[in-house]
Amino acid sequence: MKTLVVVLAQVLPLLVPAVAALVWFTLPRATKIALGLQAVIALVVVLGLIQVAAALHTDPRPFAVDPSLTPFFAHPADNGFPSDHTALAATVAFLVMRYRTRLGVILLAASIVGGAARVVAHVHHTQDIVAGALIAALGVAVAAALWGWVRPHLPRRLVSEPDADPVG
Repeated sequence: MKTLVVVLAQVLPLLVPAVAALVWFTLPRATKIALGLQAVIALVVVLGLIQVAAALHTDPRPFAVDPSLTPFFAHPADNGFPSDHTALAATVAFLVMRYRTRLGVILLAASIVGGAARVVAHVHHTQDIVAGALIAALGVAVAAALWGWVRPHLPRRLVSEPDADPVG
């Protein structure tokens, strides 16, 4: 059981962006551009929010608070708030959800399961995981809003697909 928790805690946060990369390769050119630009914006916002949240709230790791707990894998005894792994994986999942809803929901579930495994592994508290997911949602919402504002100002050839049946 411990091995499964470690695999879920350490592999799922890496698997989510790997699957998202595969999805990106299957998208039409204009959608790739849209998703790519939103990903850059969302990740910058999320990384900034992680820093702000960590500065505003300190939540020592469970094994640092309770010496009777041993983490399932090596981890520094630093501030666990918010969960970087959950925030980044959930950001990718929310971005994918904008273009491939069902797959995005699956990736979000994987992000949450990975976060829950980190709680079971004694390296995070539940609030760290919840905060990471909320930060991800906020970051993607900001990116989507900015994209909605920027998109009309970009050259048409970048943001629309060529006609399937060219005339002439």
